Amino acid sequence: MTDVALLAADKLTKRFGGLAAVNEVSVKLYRNQIHAVIGPNGAGKSTLTNLLSGDLPPTSGTILLGGVETAGHSPESVSRLGLGRSYQKTNIFLPFTVWDNVRLAAQSRERHAPWNPLRWLQSAVSLKAVNERCQRAIELAGLTHRQQAVAATISHGEQRQLEVAMTLATEPTVLLLDEPLAGMGQAEAERMIALLIKLKKDHAVMLVEHDMDAVFTLADRLTVMVNGQVIASGKPTEVRADPVVQAAYLGEEH
Repeated sequence: MTDVALLAADKLTKRFGGLAAVNEVSVKLYRNQIHAVIGPNGAGKSTLTNLLSGDLPPTSGTILLGGVETAGHSPESVSRLGLGRSYQKTNIFLPFTVWDNVRLAAQSRERHAPWNPLRWLQSAVSLKAVNERCQRAIELAGLTHRQQAVAATISHGEQRQLEVAMTLATEPTVLLLDEPLAGMGQAEAERMIALLIKLKKDHAVMLVEHDMDAVFTLADRLTVMVNGQVIASGKPTEVRADPVVQAAYLGEEH
């Protein structure tokens, strides 16, 4: 890989007392690549995601996002440097429309929005750049036909698409997606898989997912974690054939 990694973490460690939830994990994320992180429950996948996004400070190690050290920075500052993430549990405003959910996310990128109290007197519909970002994100996520629907009334799969749209409205270069296919039926999962394939063209994507069929369909690179440590990392075909990985996680059927 000759391209520069959009996100590079080196020897990330997070300790809770005597427990190392993440132990010297290194990962690099590149544009036009989906990097899947898999492992059994308790492997440290969500903790790793929280470290990369700024939701948790690392005990040690470095994180470079666009060449800027972000280890220990707040989630807000990490987000403004170009990182977007989704969570295991859908994180949307259920009483609001799809459009309003995404517009709120887009509005967070306005340079003076949090600091100029007079700006709150301006109608949100008059913010042209915000509305354009909102529309692009909704279209990319495949929700144009649902943009005036109330979020509480759309399907679970569409709610997950909405969360991705809200993330896209912040114009990230790196996406961290935590179990985006969780709880979906086959048709919804197929739509999400198609969306993720489309997103990787312009983003570096890290995918945490338990659906192994989806993982091996999507992943360009695969990292396997067990007990907070990486036991294998490489091309999916190589990792899939690794006997250590098969014994620790995948099982004979994989």
